[in-house]
Amino acid sequence: MGSRSRKSKYTTVSIPVTLYNRIKKLIEGTGFANVSQFVIYVLREVVVEYERAKEAEEPFSEEERERIIEKLRRLGYI
Repeated sequence: MGSRSRKSKYTTVSIPVTLYNRIKKLIEGTGFANVSQFVIYVLREVVVEYERAKEAEEPFSEEERERIIEKLRRLGYI
């Protein structure tokens, strides 16, 4: 089995040509081989930050929250 059988699947995402050209110019002389590589890097970073922020907003599910409140009641804190 070659590495081709493990190759990730990709889809196409459209961006404005002007943005593509700006990114292409921006990555000249960097370690990014092409615009797609840069866009994937940036999107991964943004998604990770979004997921972290969302987790911070809701650190517990409603069920977990109720269990914690009940434990605190039984311990006499509430």
